[in-house]
Amino acid sequence: MSAVKLAIFDCDGTLVDSGATIHDALDSALRHHGYCCPPRKEAQKVIGLSLVEAMRALVPDADHEALAETYKQAFVDLRASGAAGEDPYDGIGDLLTAFENEGWLLGVATGKSMRGLDHVLDQHGWREHFVTLQTADHHPSKPNPSMIAQALRDAGAEPRNTVMIGDTGHDMRMARNANVGAIGVMWGYHEHEELDEGGAHAIAGRAADVLTLSQAYLKGAWRVRADAPRML
Repeated sequence: MSAVKLAIFDCDGTLVDSGATIHDALDSALRHHGYCCPPRKEAQKVIGLSLVEAMRALVPDADHEALAETYKQAFVDLRASGAAGEDPYDGIGDLLTAFENEGWLLGVATGKSMRGLDHVLDQHGWREHFVTLQTADHHPSKPNPSMIAQALRDAGAEPRNTVMIGDTGHDMRMARNANVGAIGVMWGYHEHEELDEGGAHAIAGRAADVLTLSQAYLKGAWRVRADAPRML
């Protein structure tokens, strides 16, 4: 059996804070089609889903494909104007290096397009960290486990030695559906309760805790406190 250890990261809300820009692009797209955008706290609940699924959740009776295309253009326009914010969360660069130093392979599974993910990786110099990149371009929306399944194949890893790290219940459900570890983070867009409801095995309050919790999961720890790297 493979001994490869694989850590798969979500992007928005986990690696980078893009919430304000996502909401601005949503507001622009929805207004363009005659709809009102919900407040950010409500709208960010769909972050992590593929665009079409996110639009379906926000506006059930609409042309979701058209809304998604308008959103993409709005986000591109924000980037071009210099108004887009996709800054790393504190400690993320060090966290990626720490995983690699402990012998883990790294991947990304995100509801972003590959174009959007490429921009983030190139902007922050992170591309070399990752051996597998899975996006909404070629997979169904989370919580379908398709992205994780492909990442496992790419890395030659097995579910029992793999964790999915994300900030939403969608990430946790996807991890559970793929039979891998579900490691939640509290600095993103879903609350602690939503991560719990999604099936998180562990929840980290700081980037510095994520590696410890991931290693604990591989050793058989199934529930870990949000504010400290120890088992309940």
